[in-house]
This record gives sequence, structure tokens and C-alpha cells, in this order.
Amino acid sequence: MAAGTQLDAIAQALHPLDAEPAGAGWNLAELDGLLKPAPPLEAAVLLGLVPRRDDLAVLLTVRNDGLRLHAGQVSLPGGRVDPHDTGAVGTALREAREEVGLPSALARPMGFLDPVRTVTGYRVVPVVAQLAPAFVPRPDPSEVSAVFEVPLRFLLAREHLREVQIEFAGRPRRVLEYLPYPDAPGHRIWGVTASILYNLRERLEALR
Repeated sequence: MAAGTQLDAIAQALHPLDAEPAGAGWNLAELDGLLKPAPPLEAAVLLGLVPRRDDLAVLLTVRNDGLRLHAGQVSLPGGRVDPHDTGAVGTALREAREEVGLPSALARPMGFLDPVRTVTGYRVVPVVAQLAPAFVPRPDPSEVSAVFEVPLRFLLAREHLREVQIEFAGRPRRVLEYLPYPDAPGHRIWGVTASILYNLRERLEALR
């Protein structure tokens, strides 16, 4: 499928830009007993789609090993909502600019995926955006140790996603994890990032 056709289908699967999704998080059931009673902290991430020949690529980062939360993990650019941000879109674009040097002019926000909760106390709104192919990431080393791309086709394939069991807070928990992408050895795509990509797949499949 051509990149332009893929983008059209994805746009139809998203919550529109003028209707930022509400709700506590589509994955609350799997976090039963793991969340603190305090209200979640609001955050947003940018799921950037880069047209590459006949496919789209997803822009991913590896977080700095010295960060307090999710150190060394593969993630999407993003972070906590600032009071001066213009909604989730403003947060996602600001964080992408700070983390990987993305100018807002090279990103075209398309819509939202469903909010997702994290065991670290955040409610995350994913913002999907088309990124200009000419964009060259300039990661801030204090936050990001690497930037890489994975074809969307690989991430949407059911056979590349699995459930694995880990131990968290002294109890077993099942989380999503992708099989290793051959061109990005050593980069484990799992947890919240995998859940967000899974949500995109589910919303696309619901259109068929």
C-alpha cells in the first residue's frame, strides 16, 4: 500500500484533532491493583509517521540510561503536559522539539489514539502526525541516546507482537512486546510503546 493511501486510512481510524479523547485509559483492566489511588499525571506522546518509498516508518527513540523513569527503554517522543501547552498536540510537538529537534513546521498532526495509562502514574494521549521525510533527528543526549525507524508494516503485523510475563511490584504481569526488528538489533519495543502501536492496529482493523 502506498504511503499516501496508508495515511488516508490512518486518518479515518483516529479521533479527530478537534475532539481530544477523554476517558481514563483503554488498558485500565490490565493494571488492576497496580495503580496508586491519586489522579494520574497528564502526558502526551508523538507517534510520528515518515513516508518512505512504498511504506511509512515510525520514529522511535531510546531514552537516556540516566533518566528517572523508563530509563533505556524504547519510547515515542513525549512527556508531561505543561500548563502553557495547547492541549495534547502542543505537548507532543514541544516534547518532540526538545527531545529530537523536530520543528513543528515539519509535523502535520492527524489525530489521536485512545488514552493509555502507565504503571508510573501517567495518563498518556498519543498524537499521530505525519513527519516530513527531510527531517533529520538531532537528539538531546540528556534525554535520548538513539533515534531509529521501524516500518509501520512490521509493527502492524499480528505475528510480530506477543504477550510476555514480567514481575512488577511483586506480582506477575503480562505486557506486550514486539519481536526484534532485524535492522534495529538490541532495541526492545515493549510496554507502553507497544500498547500504543497495538491500539493503532486495532483501530485500523476496526475499519475493515
